[in-house]
Amino acid sequence: MVADSGGVVGMGGGGEPESSDSLRTFGAMVQALREHAGLSREELADFIGYSKHMVASVELGRRMPDAAFVEGVDRAVGNTGALIKGAQHLGRQPGLAAWFRKWAKLEAAAITLYTYECRMVPGLLQTEAYLRAMSADQLPPMDDQQIEERWAARAERQRLFEERANTAFSFILEEHLFLRRTGGAAVTRGLIDRVLDISELRNVDIQVMPLVQESHSGLHGPIRLSETPENRWFAYNEGQESGQLISDAKVVSVLKQRYVRMRSQALTIRDSVSLLQRMRGDL
Repeated sequence: MVADSGGVVGMGGGGEPESSDSLRTFGAMVQALREHAGLSREELADFIGYSKHMVASVELGRRMPDAAFVEGVDRAVGNTGALIKGAQHLGRQPGLAAWFRKWAKLEAAAITLYTYECRMVPGLLQTEAYLRAMSADQLPPMDDQQIEERWAARAERQRLFEERANTAFSFILEEHLFLRRTGGAAVTRGLIDRVLDISELRNVDIQVMPLVQESHSGLHGPIRLSETPENRWFAYNEGQESGQLISDAKVVSVLKQRYVRMRSQALTIRDSVSLLQRMRGDL
């Protein structure tokens, strides 16, 4: 699975999110308290209004429970408050893949963020309708809760534009990302509107790499670069079911050079906005 430029939650062979020690420990705690209360998984599921499959997934450490699940189980096993306190220490954010979490932390504190994408519109610029359209084609298939978690994580990351007014954002997007019309014309119109709205922020530069471009320094694939408050640069690459955080200064330098060259090869910011407006008008 290509992790949609936004850290899709990783899937194992059974289609469940990746586990962690804290999730497994919490799940074992849920199971022990359930059994102590004399409840089967079916009975607990009926009591809290969730499926038996969800209860099993949490107990096995495969699924991050939401607040309603935790509170419901706590009531079912005696209102001890132990599960509610334990849930505060869970180590996986729902909707984010394990390989993406380190980058997400860097992203949240960055003073500079560069993103070049040639596969799909980056997560920070996506709309809910666009994400849902991509999720419909996900393999293995995702259930409704996984899609909801995916969007919730994406929406949380997008708050960076509100909270990081002093962060310099730069995006270079291939023109074909919009020509593909993922989800249909209406979804694409909403997506372009979103990108145009973000482009009006004074700390955001959005450029489009035209469909016909004889000189292109980004042919090796997507690039993400982040500068920390200590002025240290990191890079991140993402592929099928994997992601790589890059700290090697020589490698990061090469990627920075490629990105800088692409900024001169892409359309100017003004011309990019004009192209997006024309593309929207053609839909």
